[in-house]
Amino acid sequence: RTDELVDGPNASHITPRALDTWEKRLDNIFQGRPYDLFDAALSHTVSNYPLGIQPFKDMIEGMRLDLLKTRYNNFDELYLYCYYVAGTVGLMSVPVMGIASESKASNETVYSAALALRIANQLTNILRDVGEDGRRGRIYLPQDELASAGISEDEIFRGQVSNKWKIFMKNQIKRARMYFDEAEKGVAELEEASRWPVWASLLLYRQILDVIEENDYNNFTKRAYVGNAKKFASLPLAYGRAIMGTSKFF
Repeated sequence: RTDELVDGPNASHITPRALDTWEKRLDNIFQGRPYDLFDAALSHTVSNYPLGIQPFKDMIEGMRLDLLKTRYNNFDELYLYCYYVAGTVGLMSVPVMGIASESKASNETVYSAALALRIANQLTNILRDVGEDGRRGRIYLPQDELASAGISEDEIFRGQVSNKWKIFMKNQIKRARMYFDEAEKGVAELEEASRWPVWASLLLYRQILDVIEENDYNNFTKRAYVGNAKKFASLPLAYGRAIMGTSKFF
């Protein structure tokens, strides 16, 4: 619902003040004063799991960025945005999914892996949606890296798939895959019941990067998506990794 505030049908009416009101409503949820049934569900979750409020507040901060920023000077800035709008979900999820009692990994290792998975997912979203974002006047790519590659904003808005664009995209995909690799280190440390859906998420999302490559890096007019056949084929692979409890299954 927080994401829908800035990306949904009423996004044009959302102001920073509206997000301030939404944050006050979040405070009420954590204090056991829900406004509606959806709030009540979260309030119930907060009372049953060791969830902190800060990741939720940070997500709202990410929505504020979406209202104010359409360019990111470098990857450090983009990473912070990815943390706000996606990494926070990883930090929210671990307390609910649980860390296996037999795990010898530190909490920091597991949380870092969860954060890496969500960063990888968001970077993948950004690479998949370059054309769509461009049509909205937004460029979620590091400006300094675009400049180093000799790629202008006009080329992005025109959807020009040049050799320099392909080289640029290869580097962006390599970075996203690095975060997926980092995420693998923590999945085996989760409670057994939580491993399969997380492995499925990881494997399915990583395939979007493969499709961008198959589309010859045309992410302006070709939307990279994983077909149902590939999705279903990934589920037993994810289950196998979950049962083995290790990313060394393959």
